[in-house]
Amino acid sequence: MRQRLAIVDDEVIVCRRLSQALTREGYEVEAFTTGKSFLDRMQEQPFDLVFCDLRLPDANGMEILGKIKAGGYETEVVIITGFGSIDTAVDAMKEGAYHYVTKPVKLNEIRVLAKAALEKLTMRQENVRLREALKQEGSFNAIVGISPAVKNLYSLVQKIAPIDCNVLLEGASGTGKALVARSIHQLSLRKDHPFVCFNCGGFTEELISSELFGYEKGAFTGAAATKIGLLESAAGGTVLLDEVGEMPLSMQVKLLHVIQDKCILRVGGVRPIDLDIRIVAATNRDLKHEVTQGNFREDLFYRLNVVNIKIPALEERREDIPLLVNHFIEKYSLAFRKRISSIQPQALQILMNYPFPGNVRELENIIERAVALTESDHIKPQDLPQDLQQLEFNTLEGEGLLPLGELEKRYIISVLERTGYNKALTAQILDLPRTTLWRKLKEYNIG
Repeated sequence: MRQRLAIVDDEVIVCRRLSQALTREGYEVEAFTTGKSFLDRMQEQPFDLVFCDLRLPDANGMEILGKIKAGGYETEVVIITGFGSIDTAVDAMKEGAYHYVTKPVKLNEIRVLAKAALEKLTMRQENVRLREALKQEGSFNAIVGISPAVKNLYSLVQKIAPIDCNVLLEGASGTGKALVARSIHQLSLRKDHPFVCFNCGGFTEELISSELFGYEKGAFTGAAATKIGLLESAAGGTVLLDEVGEMPLSMQVKLLHVIQDKCILRVGGVRPIDLDIRIVAATNRDLKHEVTQGNFREDLFYRLNVVNIKIPALEERREDIPLLVNHFIEKYSLAFRKRISSIQPQALQILMNYPFPGNVRELENIIERAVALTESDHIKPQDLPQDLQQLEFNTLEGEGLLPLGELEKRYIISVLERTGYNKALTAQILDLPRTTLWRKLKEYNIG
């Protein structure tokens, strides 16, 4: 569907010019000369973007903006104002307006603003849609990100979740394999049944057997009562076998039989117990390579690897770092009952330059620590771990002493590159008014 735009201005010529220009850009445009006629239409069929004059015969732009925001509409608003009312227009931005333009209106400026505002709206709507699709009732935090790598991951998870097949998740430690596994479960037909996770690393075969399969009373010394294993307890649901590449070879044989026969024997038991479970396996190893080295059974590999999902490292989705940072700030501000509103641009730049060998888990730990320690309402460079602060110092030292303007220019370019030259998002990350960012882009001759 085409995006819907509204022009609200008591000057008919302004309505006509803007309508014609924006219609040629492919938008669906309606024009109104009074606030009441616009609001009545807005209730019938909301608009995506509104260009609204600050002064109308029956209302003013601030009132229109307030009613749009109070109505909970997913709508961006650009205020049209005369030169003498710029201070009021700036106040409108503080109240939630996307931007403002001054009369006489320049059509090229309108086109640029429309594109940027709608890109922001689309990004927000897409992120909300994807988060809602992967949200677990009550406590589950959806995967956060807008990068192509994460969007591909969302798409694959949504596609395979309803299909009741085994899945193998491959990715480095800290990339969120357990989160993806839980997402698959929540979007599957098994979502109303248990989700059980077992870490296969660091345990003996005997302990793995008793945990996964359970045991009968008297099966061994100390077995004073029958114990139901994790596989049996997950009846109808999903089992995540985390770090499956660490499982001993002898235990791999038993797991293979469970998958083939769809039943188990408790330790010390003689009666097979039918299983109805879906298995999601996760590993930070290259299981194909482990098969060639004789460390993992080939037949088990193919049983688990019906669908393979590779989880991207944070290095492959660096444009998601600002979103992840804001997500973790919100999460731990709530957990620690603190009011942390943002992160300083300098602190964010340190994180953007850091390689994150521990991936998203390491970033989360860094932000959790920063939220816990900061005495401000925003995270500063000194709230980050000492080694990250030293990394920033060494980087600057290696560059030599640079003028402040050159450092600012380089930082702006760096954020622009990270956001794919999305100026609205760049201004948000830099904590700058958009007009200030545009002025600096012109000053530094940044395209």
